[in-house]
Order: sequence, then C-alpha cells, then structure tokens
Amino acid sequence: MVELSPGFTAVTGETGAGKTMVVTSLGLLLGGRADPALVRIGAKQAVVEGRISLDPDAPAAVRAAEAGAELDDGDLLISRTVSAEGRSRAHVGGRGVPVGLLGELADELVAVHGQTDQQGLLRPARQREALDRYAGDAVGGPLVKYGSAYRRLRDVAEQLDELTTRARERAQEADLLRFGVEEIGAAEPLPGEDVELAAEAERLGHAEALASAATLAHAGLAGNPEDPESVDAGTLVAAAQRALDAVSAHDPVLADLAVRLGEIGILAGDVAGELAGYADNLDADPLRLAVVEERRSVLAHLVRKYGADPADAGSGEGIDAVLAWAERGAIRLTELDGDDDRITELTAERDGLRTELGELAQHLTDARTGAAERFAAAVTAELAELAMPHARVTVAIRQTDAADPATGIEVGGRAVYFGPTGADDVELQLAPHPGAPARPIAKGASGGELSRVMLAVEVVFAGSDPVPTYLFDEVDAGVGGKAAVEVGRRLARLARTAQVVVVTHLPQVAAFADRQLLVEKTNDGSVTRSGVSVLEGEDRVRELSRMLAGLEDSELGRAHAEELLAAAKASR
Repeated sequence: MVELSPGFTAVTGETGAGKTMVVTSLGLLLGGRADPALVRIGAKQAVVEGRISLDPDAPAAVRAAEAGAELDDGDLLISRTVSAEGRSRAHVGGRGVPVGLLGELADELVAVHGQTDQQGLLRPARQREALDRYAGDAVGGPLVKYGSAYRRLRDVAEQLDELTTRARERAQEADLLRFGVEEIGAAEPLPGEDVELAAEAERLGHAEALASAATLAHAGLAGNPEDPESVDAGTLVAAAQRALDAVSAHDPVLADLAVRLGEIGILAGDVAGELAGYADNLDADPLRLAVVEERRSVLAHLVRKYGADPADAGSGEGIDAVLAWAERGAIRLTELDGDDDRITELTAERDGLRTELGELAQHLTDARTGAAERFAAAVTAELAELAMPHARVTVAIRQTDAADPATGIEVGGRAVYFGPTGADDVELQLAPHPGAPARPIAKGASGGELSRVMLAVEVVFAGSDPVPTYLFDEVDAGVGGKAAVEVGRRLARLARTAQVVVVTHLPQVAAFADRQLLVEKTNDGSVTRSGVSVLEGEDRVRELSRMLAGLEDSELGRAHAEELLAAAKASR
C-alpha cells in the first residue's frame, strides 16, 4: 500500500519496472475494464483498494451517499476485485455497488491523461463546462437566467403538447358533456322527484282498491250511516271503557286499562276521520296516471345514461346521481372550453420565452467567444514552453442549424438547436504546426504531444475545473532538456490547486515533485513482484542520478541531481 498525498507526486523506476501498475490500479478503482490477465497466474483474484479524502458536500461524496456508501472519518473507501475468471465486483463506502458507479465518481475525482487513455477535458461537455468556469461571471450570470427561462419553456412546451395532442379527445369529451348537460337541463329534474313519482304511480294504479279498503275501514270504525243497526268499533270501545270506569275505583289495574281504552277510542276516531278524507281526496284519474308514467320514463332514461357510477359512492342514487353528474359535467365543460384560451396564452408565453432564450444564448456565445480567445492564447503560450513552439490551440464555438425553425431559437439571425446550457457546441482544437488544419485535440496531436497539450490546458484551467486529482502517464514523452524542466515546473504549478500524480522517466520532471515514489520489480525465480517505496534524502538523489546518468553512484550524476532538486525548490 502507498499513500498518494496532496501536492505533486512523481512515480519513477527503470524501464519495464511496472510504473503503469499505478495507472492500471487507479483505472480499476475508477471503473476501468476488468481484464482477467491482470490476475497473477495461480492466484484466484486481484484486489485494488483506495482511500480518498473528500469533503462531505463534494459531488462525489453526495453521489456515493445516494448509493448507500458512508464516509470513514472524511475518507471514502473504494475497492475493486477482479477474479481469474473475469468477474468483477466493486465496493464503495462498505456497500456493494455497480461498477458503473465508479465511473460516475471518477468524473468528479480524477482526470487521467495518458498515452492511450485521455479522459476529462477530451469530452466536449467538460470542455464547455470548464470554459464557462474560466469565463467566470461573464458567462455565469446569463447562464443562470438562461437556465431558468429554459426550464420554464420546457414546462410550457409540455403543457402545450398535452393540450394540443389531446385536442380531438378533448373536443369529443366536450361534445358529450355539453349534450348531456343540455339534455338534463331540458328535463329539469328535481331532487327526489323520481321517488315521489313512483309513490304517486303506485297509488294511481290501485286507486279503486285503495278507495274500497278505506271505505270499509271507515265503516268499521265509525259505522255505516245507511245501516242503523250496524255496530261500529268506536261505540264498542266506548261501551267497554264505561264498564271499566264503573269499577275502576276498586282496582288500579282496571283503572289503567280504562284509561288506555279511552286513548284507543280517541285514536280510532282520528283514524276514521283521516280515512274519510283519504277516500274523498283519492284521485283515480287515468289521465294523471299517464302523465306520471310518462315523466317517470323520462327520468329513468336520464338515470340509465347519467346515473351513479358504482365506484362513485358520493354521487347518490337515481335522479340525485343525475343531478350530481350534471354539476360535475358543467364544471368540466367550463375547463375544456377554457383550454382554447389557455392554449393561446401558453403559445404566446412560449414564443416570448424563445425570443428571450435567443437573446440570452447570444450573450452566452459572446461571453464564451471572448473567454475562448483568452484561453486559446494562454494555452498556446504554455505549449511554446513545452517543446511545441509552433503549436496553436483554438476553441471552436459553433451552433447547429435547426432542421425545423420551430424547434430552435434565433441566434445571430439563424434558427439553431439549443439545450439547457445554451446553443453553443464548444470544442478545443489544435494545429500542431504551421499550415496544419486545426483539429479536435484528440485527433490533432500525437500520443506524446497529447499529454503535453492536456497539461497546458489543465494548467490554464487550474482553479476552474473542479476535479481534485490529475494523473499524467508519461506526459514528458518526446521532450527533454529545457522543455522537460518546463513540464516539471508547470506540473508543480498545477499541484498548487490540486493533487497531481505523474508517471515519468525524466529527472527534470521528477525533481519538481513534492514526493517521489520508486516502482521496482523483484524476481525470486518463480514469481515477479512490483513494489513501491517512498524516496527521501539520499535515496531520492541516488534515483535521480540513475535517471540522469544511468549510474546511481556517479559523482557527476549526483551533483547534477542535487542541482536539479535545488533549482526546482528555488523556482516554486
């Protein structure tokens, strides 16, 4: 295990000593491809573990926490296991996670620049983000306003799409509701009317039987005036009461019964009177019965069409449910009829937002263009000191014409595509020598040049790019002498604001490091092992001497090594 401390760490060793072990190990921790060939023959698995110090509010810490990971005293523990069969497992903060999460964390933790593996600023999105940070408030202010307007436009567009794509369905719904509300309104039903009409129809349909029964009952209670000898219930009850009244003084029980008979007599008289009135008022008109049945048919038709949904327990039953449906339908119809006005309002707001976004996007383009010119000049100047005196870096800021003007915004008199960060595509380009066309940096530089270009870019962007760690694999390839010293000096400058790890063969670069690690291979005849040790004092001088002269104990080499260390320390 070796600790990569903050500052500038140089990793050195003899050719073939396995310095790429550091790069490969970090690559696995950062979600790189798991190659079973990395597992030593005879071993079951290879394991890489890392401890990364993070602020709890750092984006990587927040993303890890979302995945269930926990920080250990401010450190995030990451491990990757690769089996000999090629299976791979990842753990973050004590929690097993998909390997893809390591790649997400890597975007926020480490920028890797190597001969065959360039990450970070090679991605156009990161180039635009870095340029925006480099530009500062000139881009930051308009970008905040643009983002707010963009989000509102997206919401408005979604509402418009919902309203317009469902226009036919809404029109059909409105027609059905309007017909139903008008049909119910034409019938003018009253609450509970169907129940009342059902009771009236029952009476009218049995009027003769009801009248006959009422007449007989009345005669039984009040007597038949046409039959003087008939005995009515009222007379009999009165006689029974008189009989009991005569002896009630002798027994309280009979006195109580006499009182009750008196009540019966009164009740019988009342019922007899009501029966007489009922018979007189009973309407046996067949025409009225026809009217009632016709009205009931109209109401039944409404109930069948608009009656309560079994799932709608709060709408009542019968005609009450129909009235509840009509009330809801009228409200919904008002909403649907208002959609046309809403579409007009949203369309006007959408057009206004597009105009506003076009103006803000133009401000962003202008600010980015100014920042890009300053950035390109600064990187070009850096490259001149890194043995690339004729190289020229430019930043291409362009927009893509919208195939359909209705889908774009107007920027510079053109309808162009736009996104959440504006309408600009940002691309870093390199012309390695005079006469060469400017091409994307990933294609315009050779393997050895690319790392130096990225170093120059990172130095200029230092403080703007939020990545806390940079890993350069042989950034010094193809340079030497004064250019190598400048590479070392710039790496040291970058290390003032971030952690820098460099795999290097050049003593001029290693001398600028805050700490130097030596990777050595040992062989016991059967197994070859790579080990890492920290070089300090005399050991570091000896290694730099070996790198300079090929001899660890060369007096001239040692003197030169000490001179390099002193010069590097003095220039910091």
